[in-house]
Amino acid sequence: SLGSLELIREELAHINLSEASKRLFPHTVAWRKSVIKGRKTSPLISTEGDSTGRVIKQHQDGGSSGRPISRLTTNLPRTVLSVANAAESPTALVVRREMQSWQLLQLEPSALRRPDEFTAPSHLGLDGAFLAATLFRLAKPRRTGNGNPSLESQVYATIANRLSELIEDVSRIWVDLDESRELLTLFVADRNGTPYPARSLSDGTLRFLALAVLEADPEAQGTLCLEEPENGIHPERIPAMLELLRDIATDSTEPVDSANPLRQVIVNTHSPSVVAQIPDDSLLIAELREQIKGQQRFKHPVFTWLPDTWRAQKDPHIRPLSRGMLLSYLNPTVQPESTNGFPTQSHRRSPRVMDREDLQLLLPFPSGRSE
Repeated sequence: SLGSLELIREELAHINLSEASKRLFPHTVAWRKSVIKGRKTSPLISTEGDSTGRVIKQHQDGGSSGRPISRLTTNLPRTVLSVANAAESPTALVVRREMQSWQLLQLEPSALRRPDEFTAPSHLGLDGAFLAATLFRLAKPRRTGNGNPSLESQVYATIANRLSELIEDVSRIWVDLDESRELLTLFVADRNGTPYPARSLSDGTLRFLALAVLEADPEAQGTLCLEEPENGIHPERIPAMLELLRDIATDSTEPVDSANPLRQVIVNTHSPSVVAQIPDDSLLIAELREQIKGQQRFKHPVFTWLPDTWRAQKDPHIRPLSRGMLLSYLNPTVQPESTNGFPTQSHRRSPRVMDREDLQLLLPFPSGRSE
């Protein structure tokens, strides 16, 4: 039996303004001052003792003036943070609610295609539902001083311009109001003026459109997680998708405000094309490494990064990702020419596209060899 999970240590401490530059990712002073507030030297949650008498303490916001609440780890079925309340520690409760707000986007084409009723929520659902209602809220006409609507055309034009990075044949986007059926339907028009409702758009186009609306929504905040964003996207348009995801995340060179919400984006992928085009300091790779404990030998996952990045500088005790492993991942089409003197299966079959002589000079590794 593998047994149950054991809580070994739990900590919650405040990052002060003076030490944030040493502990966080690269950012400007203006960004740091806009997100880090207050000052506290004592921890909010701490762990004391060893395995025989380990105790997790939840301290009050007042620091040493408040008596901490102690809990033995052997009798604790869950983390202390998960049961924090406003009476004992308001700050810990804020952290708990922030972690509860982390969202895993699983954009489903059926939900993205669906028109919305007038009474539908006006924020994008985790499956992509309420896309039309969300875009309509963002573009809802607002009156300027002279009484003319000023925002509607600007929002639609911004989303259309963003979508044109994925599909060149886009001229206009809008939400149609069907008063008789009380429905909101999203439409996209091509350069010839032909309108297409959301139900006629491809899966990849709808996912890209949903992320573009999310990027334009200042009320969408927190941590957003997304699996394999390249799904349904032509390989030539992967850079446009990655640029959109970067724009959704907060810009750490500018102060946080309504135009630069505090957002983080985490994506996972198996695509070498995606990995090859993201910033090198944004890459985390889950690598299985062997470990020995007692008489047992086993493998466990470790998150690694590239050398000479800020991650490697912040945590020099973890060995960075090896160059050979990354090269083999980025060029998975490279195959050995023979095994023990016999041709491999790939050479017994018909020639592959990458084996064509007229493409050899254009491919990253001619003749299927890496250097």
